Amino acid sequence: MSALKRTPLFAFNQLHGARFVDFGGWEMPVQYKSILDEHRAVRQRAGLFDVSHMGEVEVTGPEAVRFLDHLVTNDVSTLFPGRVLYSTMCQPDGGVVDDLIIYCRGAQDFLVCVNASNTDKDVAWITAQSSGFDCTVRNLSDDFALLALQGPASVAILQPLTSAALGTLKYYHCMPGTVAGAEVLIARTGYTGENGYELFCRPADAEQLAVAILAAGQPHGLELAGLGARDSLRLEAGYPLYGHEISDKITPLQAGLGWVVKLDKASNFIGRDALRAQKAAGLPSKIVFFKTGDRRIVRAGHPVLDASGQVGEVMSGTLSPILNESIGSALVRIGAGELSVDVRGSTLKLTPTKPPFVTLPAKL
Repeated sequence: MSALKRTPLFAFNQLHGARFVDFGGWEMPVQYKSILDEHRAVRQRAGLFDVSHMGEVEVTGPEAVRFLDHLVTNDVSTLFPGRVLYSTMCQPDGGVVDDLIIYCRGAQDFLVCVNASNTDKDVAWITAQSSGFDCTVRNLSDDFALLALQGPASVAILQPLTSAALGTLKYYHCMPGTVAGAEVLIARTGYTGENGYELFCRPADAEQLAVAILAAGQPHGLELAGLGARDSLRLEAGYPLYGHEISDKITPLQAGLGWVVKLDKASNFIGRDALRAQKAAGLPSKIVFFKTGDRRIVRAGHPVLDASGQVGEVMSGTLSPILNESIGSALVRIGAGELSVDVRGSTLKLTPTKPPFVTLPAKL
């Protein structure tokens, strides 16, 4: 068995009591004290996440835009320096290779952030698809650490550490800056539904950055937060996780991500014909988010039933610390009736719910 990879903040996380798990081949903090407390801290105050396991791929050159527009479903031609774009990239059959975020650093300079568990696969896929385009693809994952500061107090915590005008940084935008003496790329995207910031920095600067943010955040009730809270937060917000709401077997249209599939954009893209055909024919199944009115957690893999029998499968499930009930998602056959699931011999009714499950702040 190969050794698990560690982020540049492993010693910092260890010092602060992190409990580690294997996540995509990385030894990552799942929690520090309590997943419930960390979740509530992000919703009410602020949380700091080590997400340095994420992959970063640089795409540069005269045909960088043309290539990325061929690679992904969203419209990269709309980007300009400082603008950020969320998208999926698909196989020819429409299944999702990964979802990703593209940061436009310059007219011919893009940073693509991909999921940690998919980094090797994604780099190979992106490199192979770039053949014939005048651009350069480089895997820079080892050159970056990544911190995410999320929650309503995030700007009050971060602003004293930087001269960058954080108030001018709009949602899904980025800018270079210096934070606590470290040169960083500051972005506003997030995976919790809260306002906040992502800080890409050199691995050597990650610890000083984390220490400074943690100290600045203490008066504001900042908590270190792990992958456990990150998952319950993203599910409350209704955000997909690769391998669950999206996968190589679930298209972005089935996942409810039709807004990132620009079938009519000027550039052809991988999977376009299949997605166009699926839309025309009608979806066979779709992702449905649900709540249960019960605290018992509905686990991924549980069969979803209606009066006719099994009509789907649970993709994600957790306890919402804010609602104090189980919530989740399921891939369900189109036309299914009233949904239920069996949890340890008890039948729970699933109430389809349009996310987010909780009230989230406006993203300006």
